Amino acid sequence: MEKVKIAVIGGSGLYDLEGIVNVEEVEVSTPYGRPSDSIICGELDGVRVAFLPRHGRGHRILPSEVNSRANIYALKSIGVERIISVSACGSLKEENHPTDIVVPDQIFDNTKQRGRSTFFGEGVVAHVPLAEPFCGELSEILYKTVKETGARAHKGGTFVVIEGPRFSTKAESLFYRSMGAAVVGMTAMPEAFLAREAEICYATMAHVTDYDVWKEGEEVNTEKVMANFNKNIAKAKQILKNIIPRLAFERSCLCAEALRGAVMTDKKHISPAMRKKLGVIMDKYMPEEK
Repeated sequence: MEKVKIAVIGGSGLYDLEGIVNVEEVEVSTPYGRPSDSIICGELDGVRVAFLPRHGRGHRILPSEVNSRANIYALKSIGVERIISVSACGSLKEENHPTDIVVPDQIFDNTKQRGRSTFFGEGVVAHVPLAEPFCGELSEILYKTVKETGARAHKGGTFVVIEGPRFSTKAESLFYRSMGAAVVGMTAMPEAFLAREAEICYATMAHVTDYDVWKEGEEVNTEKVMANFNKNIAKAKQILKNIIPRLAFERSCLCAEALRGAVMTDKKHISPAMRKKLGVIMDKYMPEEK
């Protein structure tokens, strides 16, 4: 199939964009298991784009059950170079109101049980830098596009990632606020790190649905989360419709070479099985031997 360089990971309804044509479903198998769902590919203003529902259609997969390795590998295998993540989050700052949109620039990973957080292992060691977990170039374009829609937008801030599926305790919420963090959610990690290992640019459009549980009388619940997220669906679709055609240019950021020099294992000690498993992740630096 023709390569697709731009992808959106988020809810299953996001690919229903006005003007998208040549829509097809693509099943991708990976050495890391099945992705959350089939990938929906289409064309918007002449630009190819892929959509992957993170929790599966019908929202069937817990945050800790999302096979992020398979999702990112599948997108990499069809040629994706940029990912826009769309997610719901709780606000940790008074000024980040429900239905606002935050484009964060940092992550604090507070997950505890999630394995499968790297493509490496099994005899291959790699240390990939993640000082700046979101692509600055892509995040800047995303923020400007959000602002242009008229949405209340916030640039930068730390995204705290928790295990889920439960919401925070009040003590946890107050602790995250004391750190100066901006928002809290359940899915940005290990997704962001795996995207970096795969040399894919990654940015998040975080839709504020609630004030977590720190604000008296405003405590989060599922009904509130869904009501506010649904209010932003039309806004999210318009933002995606506007940004996708703007990304049809060659990237110049460092994300594209994140693996250069990161693999510590001598190539002669990497088994043929692992060469094959790493596949599209490492072909650029370690083509499979014929």
